[in-house]
Amino acid sequence: QVQLVESGGGLVQTGGSLRLSCAVSGSIFRFNIMGWYHQAPGKQRELVATIRSGGTTNYADSVKGRFTISRDNAKNTVYLQMNSLKSEDTAVYLCYAASNFRDYWGQGTQVTVSP
Repeated sequence: QVQLVESGGGLVQTGGSLRLSCAVSGSIFRFNIMGWYHQAPGKQRELVATIRSGGTTNYADSVKGRFTISRDNAKNTVYLQMNSLKSEDTAVYLCYAASNFRDYWGQGTQVTVSP
């Protein structure tokens, strides 16, 4: 089965940085789009950033200028560099990958930013 495994989450102070990684295994397919969403308790899942196989990126307004998404197409791996973290960034961050056939989600990694 396709698995998306996130890593790099943790506890960081306001203004700090984290780098999230998502490694995809179990698939021979290249994904059209990969990215990151986050979800806080009691809130809907929200887009953070996405990147297409050709390199086109999209960011939520709240993270523009602070977060950078990148991917390694050969490894089907996506990264999220998070700088200048704020308390409102606190959430479970979920890796996302979409092929022509279906969407895949990771289990999530917790990012907690101390206020």
